[in-house]
Amino acid sequence: MKKISLLLFIVAFLSCSPKKKSISPTAILITDVNIVDVSNGDILKNRQVVIDSGKIKKIVESVENAQEYPNKIEAKDKYIIPGLAEMHAHIPQPPTSDTRIEETLYLYLSNGITTIRGMLGHPTHLVLREKAAKGEVLSPRIFTSSPSFNGNSVTTKEEAVQKVTAYKNEGYDFLKIHPGIQLEVFDQMVETANELNIPFSGHVPVMVGIRHALESKYASIDHVDGYLEGLVPESEGVDPTANGFFGYSFTPLADTTKIDELVALTKKNQVWIVPTQSLFERWFAPVSSDELLEQPEMKYMPVSTLKDWKRRKDESTKPETGFNEEQWNKFTTIRRQLIRKLQENGHGMLLGSDAPQLFNVPGFSIHHEVAGMIEAGLTPLEILQSGTINPAIFFGMEDTFGSVKEGLDADLVLLNGNPLLDISALKDISGVMVRGKWLSKESIAEKLEQIATNAKNN
Repeated sequence: MKKISLLLFIVAFLSCSPKKKSISPTAILITDVNIVDVSNGDILKNRQVVIDSGKIKKIVESVENAQEYPNKIEAKDKYIIPGLAEMHAHIPQPPTSDTRIEETLYLYLSNGITTIRGMLGHPTHLVLREKAAKGEVLSPRIFTSSPSFNGNSVTTKEEAVQKVTAYKNEGYDFLKIHPGIQLEVFDQMVETANELNIPFSGHVPVMVGIRHALESKYASIDHVDGYLEGLVPESEGVDPTANGFFGYSFTPLADTTKIDELVALTKKNQVWIVPTQSLFERWFAPVSSDELLEQPEMKYMPVSTLKDWKRRKDESTKPETGFNEEQWNKFTTIRRQLIRKLQENGHGMLLGSDAPQLFNVPGFSIHHEVAGMIEAGLTPLEILQSGTINPAIFFGMEDTFGSVKEGLDADLVLLNGNPLLDISALKDISGVMVRGKWLSKESIAEKLEQIATNAKNN
């Protein structure tokens, strides 16, 4: 009788004890990783990160039953950061093949870029954006501009109203501004955009000018466009259309004591800045096209593209254009001053390199941009913020991406070194996770080799 009672007690005890939680067969455990907190630069050491269904499910110091996870990434002595955003990207348009478009998207991913803001939109990009969101194509998260607003595409106020309305209804994320728009047409575009609640970003047309552009509340001004022109005293009486490449021709006239005023106006109107400084240190710079063509990442671009890049660079920096190294040095020094002060006292900085643009290979160009920001005086933390948490704030999506936190999308980059100590650690990638899909260093290398092979034949 006692044996029966004991047996019943054991059965009852076991039935009441908590059941061991089952581990999802799709869960991924990243072990012993150091998490970079991009909000303040803290390092959370030796954390266990559980990923499932494309989300960061859990971040803890220790996890039960670690050995039972079917998918594990050993990350001891490695550092994890949020996926980067390329905030001045370009996505190829037809007639570019689907294969080449997908390769371009992969080039971004291979360098840890899990969000891109396409800066010259096309109807096909709306379709691609949705496919990327549904996981039907391996791609960074996509935001896309409208087709270009420029002096040729929008020539009247009526046309401005019609196109802003159409692009809003078609679902573009924002309007893209290019040079050439007349002032009254620009103002009508701004009025209609505000009525329909669609933001606008990009260049500053010379007839608009930087001060009016800032007061019109661009979402972002890219390339630091218009700022150098804004440093020229009115007493000089210059023809605004004689500014050259982003104000280069006005370099000798620039009064740098005016920088603080423009920075304050930028902050007052909450305008973000995308520097794309790499353009001015590669394309429009005293470095030869042949030297740039020797860089390893050029093998991922079609031969036809490289030939076009060489031709365009040689034509834009030959002596007959007025380009000279002495003036370029002063031009670049002023740009770096602007970038540093816009970081210190402006509204905010967004990481963007303008790729693929001349000698800016998608993904790889972000490292040239980072180097340019270091030269301008930004810290590694400020640069990381410009490519992670700042873009999330810009889009109002801090609860979706931009940080390594529970509940956010699993857009992550695993690095072999600490980027806060040496920002070049961003190049030394152990793997990339895009909304829960893991791209190992080995699989990235294999895919890049395939892309390079395809590029030789195009």
